[in-house]
Amino acid sequence: MAPITRALVAILGVVGYGAVNAAPSPKGLKGDLSILINNDLQGPSSPHSTSGVILLGGRHSFADASAACLALGEQLWSPELKTASIQPNLDYYKYYKGIKSNSTGGVFWIAPAQNGISETQPVIARTINTSGSIASVANSNQTHPALCTQTAPYSTQSSQNTSTAWQVQVEANNQTLTGYRDRLSFRFLGIRYAPQPKRFTYPEPFTGHGENVSALQYGSQCVQGSSGGSEDCLFLNVWTPHLPRRPGCKKSLRPVGIWIHGGAFTGGTANDATFDGGNIVSRGDMVLVAINYRLSTLGFLALNDSTTNGNFGLADQILALDWVRAHIASFGGDPDRITLFGQSAGAASVRAMMASPMAANKFASAILLSNLGGLNYGTTYSKYYTIDQQLSVAGNAILNLTNCTTAQSQVDCLRSIPANTLTSLSTVARYIVQDGTYITTPELISPSTASLRPDLKGINLMLGTTRDDGAPFITFPSPTTNQSSYLISSGFDPSLASESLFPIPQYSPANQTKSLYNSTSRLATDAIFRCVDSATVHAGQKSSLLPSKIWYYEFDRTYQTNGWPGTDVCNPPKTATRPNGDPSKEYFKCHSGELYYVFGNLARQGLPMRDENDLPFEQLVLDMFAAFIREGDPNQGVAVEGGGGYLRARGYDDRKEGFGSGRWEPSESGKTTMRVLDWPGYQTGFRETEQCKAIGLGLEDYYGV
Repeated sequence: MAPITRALVAILGVVGYGAVNAAPSPKGLKGDLSILINNDLQGPSSPHSTSGVILLGGRHSFADASAACLALGEQLWSPELKTASIQPNLDYYKYYKGIKSNSTGGVFWIAPAQNGISETQPVIARTINTSGSIASVANSNQTHPALCTQTAPYSTQSSQNTSTAWQVQVEANNQTLTGYRDRLSFRFLGIRYAPQPKRFTYPEPFTGHGENVSALQYGSQCVQGSSGGSEDCLFLNVWTPHLPRRPGCKKSLRPVGIWIHGGAFTGGTANDATFDGGNIVSRGDMVLVAINYRLSTLGFLALNDSTTNGNFGLADQILALDWVRAHIASFGGDPDRITLFGQSAGAASVRAMMASPMAANKFASAILLSNLGGLNYGTTYSKYYTIDQQLSVAGNAILNLTNCTTAQSQVDCLRSIPANTLTSLSTVARYIVQDGTYITTPELISPSTASLRPDLKGINLMLGTTRDDGAPFITFPSPTTNQSSYLISSGFDPSLASESLFPIPQYSPANQTKSLYNSTSRLATDAIFRCVDSATVHAGQKSSLLPSKIWYYEFDRTYQTNGWPGTDVCNPPKTATRPNGDPSKEYFKCHSGELYYVFGNLARQGLPMRDENDLPFEQLVLDMFAAFIREGDPNQGVAVEGGGGYLRARGYDDRKEGFGSGRWEPSESGKTTMRVLDWPGYQTGFRETEQCKAIGLGLEDYYGV
């Protein structure tokens, strides 16, 4: 072959890869695309922010590799660009491909040396191997994968650059979907998984018709409250670090997390920036899917007409799971390694999918963050009404409020009511019910569960709470409030607050209100969160209906989400040396306070690091949750004995002193134990077991097994 000149490379970039307004795709570039970056979760301020490359897989001549990079709007990577070291990316490639550490491993095309030669002089091709050694190559007809630069900007909560320079296409579900990349991931937003259903009917799968579709913007959120949202809202978002040329190549596919948002089954959206997926997929080497589902009365109303049986929102979630199983390989995800995970009502959704025969054998793992159950507000998230019970609690009131009680067809009458009117009534339906199809038992663990869901014993299961999960679900008492009236106003029977179990500390009169709040928040946490979740572990293993190993945790360090619950008690006290709050001091570790850590989005949200431990703790938490999604064991997300090979390969094991001593031990039958997630963390027994027994949610008797 004649010597390659710079001019010829430019021509090949246009002719060979035909940039005719269409975005590049792995299929068109004839190779997998992977974004590799040493992601320490600090965003643009990271010393590693320029370490990213795009790995173009497959076998390419030097000219074709150059042209492919140009089609992406990039160029072959060059050490002369003076970017941050890409060695961690090369080390990871070696680890992922199973190349021995003492081997030079794979070879990649990189840019020719820039030695001041003129436009007409020959270009001397170069390669780099996984040990970082660079070599000149006389025969540019050799075929290798390539390393392209990755100059796409970081996205933020308020700024996402979707211009054509960063767009990329994927074929899936008989559509050509145009997404884009930022510095960390490929992003495909607002993908339709179901057409708009007729109100109060079950969803049907959507199939494309060969059309080109934009996946650059979020789809509509579902109707909620008094304004906003759409009934045409069954969309999902995909974040991935890897796009395969051939989705059928199983060995290159990454594990998948399906995130189900919370919001009491009455609010929320898959578009919430709190759980943007860019950081977790980049650092965790996984694919994330976040889904919308119908909410409130539109998603959960059941009537006694043998047709309107409720659970429409749950049916949406399971249909989205089916979409992921069918199409996620096109986005680099492995349909046989799906983890369902969600927080609050999202965790209750995961629990319901564990109970549902319609989701049987469709996922490999589950994570329940702050699942509700037990007493008071939390009861119905883990215990399911019959349709008649739901009518008594909500349905009949909704019919009365809309004047549909005596209508010839109640459901048709409700269909004539504006959507936001239904979701803003004084009573709404937000309850999963026993409809006989999606939910067939009164709770997850019951005598019939074993025959319905034998597959549950084979899944990987993680669950837990924050230390003070229930604190935001009670109001702060006034200085004149007594304990009995305060408990009643908080929804609890005063007899539950035994002084021996929930003592009110004797403070000075000025602190009595805080003392009462402290005691009652402890009761609320036990009654609404802790007891039902620890009971699930105990009863599930005692009955052999759940896995023999369950990873249980409590967060003793949190970073409260912006805007909710809007009370200072969930934030650490501010000091002169810690103006953003001192997490080493006592504060309430409230509901939702783990989300920024799990998704690694503190910097992306523009939030300050309150002390020197917030960043390493955020890295640790993300690493452990991502490791569980990848491998079913959170210890693989920390450099402890027998774990952390992935982290060492990527250079992420330099801050694990905060993990504390020993491994995260799973709870097993006869050995209930949990991990306290703090800096440093530690292993301990289940908390508040005596209190749980005393309020009727004991580990021994709650499920009657």
